[in-house]
Amino acid sequence: MQDMQEKVAIVTGGATLIGAAVAQAFHDRGAAVVIADIDEEGGARVADKLGARALFVNTDLSDDTQIASCVNEAVAQFGGVDFLVNLACSYVDDGIEASRDDWHQSYDVNVVGSVMMMKACRPHMIQRGGGAIVNFSSISAKVAQTGRWLYPVTKAAIAQLTRNMAMDLAQDRIRVNSVSPGWTWSRIMDELTGGDRAKTDRVAAPFHLLGRVGDPAEIAQGVVFLCSSNASFITGTDLAVDGGYSAMGPEQAVPAIPRLCE
Repeated sequence: MQDMQEKVAIVTGGATLIGAAVAQAFHDRGAAVVIADIDEEGGARVADKLGARALFVNTDLSDDTQIASCVNEAVAQFGGVDFLVNLACSYVDDGIEASRDDWHQSYDVNVVGSVMMMKACRPHMIQRGGGAIVNFSSISAKVAQTGRWLYPVTKAAIAQLTRNMAMDLAQDRIRVNSVSPGWTWSRIMDELTGGDRAKTDRVAAPFHLLGRVGDPAEIAQGVVFLCSSNASFITGTDLAVDGGYSAMGPEQAVPAIPRLCE
């Protein structure tokens, strides 16, 4: 599994549960990892756990100066950048009631921040002979969800952005793909249920063919695969790591026709 020795990955949102799992997966394969996040305490904790080949850089994706500093620190510490994972996200979403400022914040972090981070990393990837980028889209990009507007719309934008990036960065030998997770165990699920993972799985079951939420480590494996040499001919596509959510459709996993006979 040590096939990413001498490689360097930047993971935005690396202080989250999924971000920490992504950082761990890169580390397990031998890569150095830079955790870029606004959560100082959480980011430092992730970096400390990973050890010497990890670095936390406090990074606000709405600030180009901080983005440049993050990339410069990665290069200074580890010698370059090979992989970028655009995971950081604003979850501010009051649906129809959202203000103009809410919309601006959501796009600034979720979409524009990903572009600016890519632009800062690109010359360093070119210098290393190419690289790979994974953007985080979502199952929410493809379906309507009651009361949610900003998050799904920006995630749909990420899906299109991924295709555009892939087309224009192919000449630089930089592959660009996205992942679309299904419901995944996260801090907010932990808080809402008091840490009751079994309850979370029960609620998620009707919407996922595998009958449960995903584990952060399962999402991370999809990300690392897309960055690895095993995905050398994959670019411009989206990988659904969603337990069958997007395959299921509105009928869910329960036969609909028998209900007509009840």
